[in-house]
Amino acid sequence: MTTVGESRRGRPGYDQGGILEIAVAAFNQYGYEATSMGLLAERLGLSKAAIYHHVSSKEELLSLALDRALGALEGVLDEEGARTGSAVDRLSHVIDRAVHVLVAELPSVTLLLRLRGNTEVERQALTRRREFDRAVTALVVAARDEGSLRSDIDPRIAERLVFGMINSIAEWYRPDGSEDVDRLAADVIAVALDGLRS
Repeated sequence: MTTVGESRRGRPGYDQGGILEIAVAAFNQYGYEATSMGLLAERLGLSKAAIYHHVSSKEELLSLALDRALGALEGVLDEEGARTGSAVDRLSHVIDRAVHVLVAELPSVTLLLRLRGNTEVERQALTRRREFDRAVTALVVAARDEGSLRSDIDPRIAERLVFGMINSIAEWYRPDGSEDVDRLAADVIAVALDGLRS
């Protein structure tokens, strides 16, 4: 399978990454189920056959988009800041980087957040997202156990509330707006962790 950004030969002007960008925008606008390959062909100014030169199906486009979002989120957990230091510092790093991932991969993350689990690709993506959530919840537990966070709040609920706040950014953030992503991440950390600190 060709990865995002890799180019297969085809009609000049679109590689797989370019097709994926248009597809994600359409999925977000109309919904995955309501977006046909005919609609994508029309938006791209290509024949359906030309699209199939780059990807095997609409489902492959969905899979590539979701992998882009999830791969970026999962990568945060492998960063040094998420693996070393106190649990609360690691949690702070993950929150900061999750905000940066959401902003950098806004269309793909928006698509991830709107999944309903109607297809096997969606169900696999939701499973991966739950695994990420469990890893973050484990960090909340560790931060609580080290005495950095309050012990009277259920760690699972704390994780859901924090990521509910982060995920809500997808609904109002505009890349061309005035919000600086570093400031935005700092504000999320302040609101989330100051309320949770012991």
